[in-house]
Amino acid sequence: MSPRMKWGIAGVIIALILFGFIPWYIPVIVLIIALAVAGSGWRALSPSQRRRIREMRRRREIGR
Repeated sequence: MSPRMKWGIAGVIIALILFGFIPWYIPVIVLIIALAVAGSGWRALSPSQRRRIREMRRRREIGR
C-alpha cells in the first residue's frame, strides 16, 4: 500500500471520528482548508518545478 493511500485512509478515519463528536460543519471546514493549503502550495510552484515533481512521481511508480 502506498504512503498516500495510508494517509488517505487515516484522514477518512479521523474525519469519521470527528463527525461523531463535534458538529458536522467543523470537519468539513477542516477538510476544505486542508485541500486549499495543498492546492495553493502546488499553484505556488513554477511550471518547471511542477514538471520535475511529476517526473519524480512517474519514475517512482515505474520503479515499483
